[in-house]
Amino acid sequence: MSKNCPRGTSRDNELERQGWIRRFVADEPRLSEVVELYKSLGYEVRLEPAAFDETSEECKKCLLYQDCDKYKTVYIRPKKEKAKGLD
Repeated sequence: MSKNCPRGTSRDNELERQGWIRRFVADEPRLSEVVELYKSLGYEVRLEPAAFDETSEECKKCLLYQDCDKYKTVYIRPKKEKAKGLD
């Protein structure tokens, strides 16, 4: 798992505008563990397909680009509180 893997800039920018914070790229079993952890801490969690660049030396070191489908990019944001009395 590396924060240095290339980012899909237009998608990342759109998610950042929506308040999402990019954390890292992971696969199972850590993926399920981290989702559970962030939710228990009060965050919304969003998983996006990881985008790897086969020409990137960082990705080649990890060999992640060979099986990209199992990797997800983890995004989090604080949960929005519902307005009281509007339910």
